Amino acid sequence: MGVLLEQIVLLLLVAFGIWMVRGDDGFLTEPPDYIKECRIADKDFVNCSTHSIQQLFDKLNDGIPGLTSIKSFDPFYLNRIRISQGNSNAINLKVELSNIKIVGFGHTHVLESQVFKKDYSWKTTFTLPEMKLQGDYSLFGRILLIPLNGKGQVFLDAQNMTVTMHTKTRLYSKGGFTFYNVTSLHVDFKMDGLKSYFSNLFNGNKQLGEYMPRSGLLHTFNAFPNQSLTSEDSTNKFFNDNWRMLADALYTVITQTIEDILLDVLKKIFHFIPANYFVSDIPTPEQLYGKARPKPK
Repeated sequence: MGVLLEQIVLLLLVAFGIWMVRGDDGFLTEPPDYIKECRIADKDFVNCSTHSIQQLFDKLNDGIPGLTSIKSFDPFYLNRIRISQGNSNAINLKVELSNIKIVGFGHTHVLESQVFKKDYSWKTTFTLPEMKLQGDYSLFGRILLIPLNGKGQVFLDAQNMTVTMHTKTRLYSKGGFTFYNVTSLHVDFKMDGLKSYFSNLFNGNKQLGEYMPRSGLLHTFNAFPNQSLTSEDSTNKFFNDNWRMLADALYTVITQTIEDILLDVLKKIFHFIPANYFVSDIPTPEQLYGKARPKPK
């Protein structure tokens, strides 16, 4: 009984310690050591905020204590992405990705973090030396004159990405603190290279001999002077040799992937960590909006 009682007391002490750190509503009540508090009124706020957000990304690699809703940041997993893209006569695609694994966000390098006093929205610029995506895909449509209708596995490797993220927030109060409710975000990006591979691009028809010669694609691009551009392997090689064209075709897929990851992660982080710990002189919702805003559900 004595040993059992000691174990019960120990469990109660641990639970009490967690309660003191997280609060009874599941949020931090003390500033963590992995975030640098900044004052938006200070001249060096952007530099301070950039350093603070970098510390946050670094901590995500190890896991933020108490924030159990983020199971893994690098790699990150998504269930499904559906995209329809037809931004020109040359590109018309319907793409669905599933069972997606993304590697690379653990090496995020924050270049600049801006917070705008008008509405406390953000503009964050960061780099990813590499972002790798692996998953199942289904694709229907065309890129230039290449007809695509396949299901299989996809591998994408984006190199030296620079990402600009525009984030909208609404402030709300909880437990005497001000919190960010991350409502939406949009990203733009540029990259220095894109490696790719699509298995089963033509649903088992590796030789599109009946179509490709009529397309004139080989003559138009002169991409394969010593071989016919009629096979799945040749098309994959063409995509790698002309990666900028493929990046344009998959622009919406890539941006949607980044946005889905960051929106999920940021929502969870900023419901858990008060905004006061990032911006120490942040106003209350009443001060910013003039009246209380309802707590997000």
